[in-house]
Formats: sequence, structure tokens, C-alpha cells
Amino acid sequence: MHTISLLNLLYLLPPLFIVAFFYYRWVGKKTEIAFATLRMSIQLIVIGYVLTSLFETNAFWLLALLVAVMITTASLIARRNIHRKDFEVYAAILISIALGGTLNLALVLWGVLELDNPLDPRYVIPLAGMIYANAMNAISLAAERYEKEREHHDKYKARSIAFKASMMPQINSFLAVGFVSLPGMMTGQILSGVDPLIAVRYQIVVMAMILSSGAMSNMVYLLTLNSRFLAKMTQK
Repeated sequence: MHTISLLNLLYLLPPLFIVAFFYYRWVGKKTEIAFATLRMSIQLIVIGYVLTSLFETNAFWLLALLVAVMITTASLIARRNIHRKDFEVYAAILISIALGGTLNLALVLWGVLELDNPLDPRYVIPLAGMIYANAMNAISLAAERYEKEREHHDKYKARSIAFKASMMPQINSFLAVGFVSLPGMMTGQILSGVDPLIAVRYQIVVMAMILSSGAMSNMVYLLTLNSRFLAKMTQK
């Protein structure tokens, strides 16, 4: 696979500067794009070194720690755009991402791929990253929309509207894939020399697990939020 030099990454700075400028002029937040870009770069460099160590040692405790960090961090980020930030909401998000995401991750690792070692970090980490990140985005959309709709509707109507709104990006991606866009995983495999027909199979797996994990996480969240069981659990 073609290697990208570190200096060539600097070509990405001009468009980021343009985005940051207009984001500041129109939104009023001067450093958000710069901070997000810096944080993204640092996080990826750190995880690169961590994954290198993990792939060399196959340490289960490190694998479990990384997955736990993914779920915890995704849960914190998912509640970023909602007003209610109490522990009950965080617990609902955490439980939803953990259940909805992990169920789909296990199904792919043990069922679809039929790996000799389903806990191979080279498969677990990339798939877990895609699943939990998508569940995070889906819940973030659902939670924000549910909170707004509750101002005008009962919880059942608000839940219906929020669930539909959170699913639209994934449904649209299903409709557009292949004709409008080539998804990231498929593109990466083709660039690395994988047969396009094999890359298509992997992309079907990814698309299905992304939609399922996001939808199931939202279902759990919208069902457990404000439930008596969750309220009792968070009060202990």
C-alpha cells in the first residue's frame, strides 16, 4: 500500500483553515475546529502506538481496556449536545451503546467472519471503533431530537420522531452506496489491492452492522430513558 509522508499531510491544512475561518465568522467559536483537529491528530497518533503494541503482544487486558475506553468515551461525547447531562442520562447512553454495539460486534466476530480467533485485535478494534462511533452518533441525534420534541409532544410521539430522525442518515447511506459514494472501508481495501468483489462483501457487513448497532442502541436508549429501573439503579 502506498505510504503517505508526514509532510504531505500539511496539504490538508489550507482547507481546514478555510473551514475554521467561516466557522468562526458564522458560528462565533474561534478555536473549536483547531482544537478538534489537534485532538484528533494526537488521539490517532497515540492509538497508533497502542495498537502497534497490542498487535505485537495480543494482550487480552489491553484489548478489553481499549473497548471499555471506546464505550465510555462514546457515551460522554453522545450527550454533548443535549441540555440534560445528569448521571441518569449518561447511564442510559452508556448502557445503550454497550448493549446495542457489543451485540452486533459479537455477531460479526463469531458469526459472519468465522475467525479462528474472534478476539484477534486486528479485527476487534477496527470493527468496534466503527460500531461504537456510529452508535454514538445515532444516539446523539436521537437524544437531542427527543429532548426538543418533548417540549411539544408526549414521550411516545417524541420517541417516534427522534427514532426516525436518527435513522435517516443511515437509511440514506444505504440508498446512496455504490452509485453516489464508495464507503471508507471499501475504498481503503481497494486502494490496498483487495479484489473489489471481496471488498464489497466486507462493506455489506459494515453497512449492516452500522445500521443495526445504531438503531438498536437508540431503541435501548429511548426505552430505558426515564424508566423506573434506570432511576432506581442510578440512585443507589
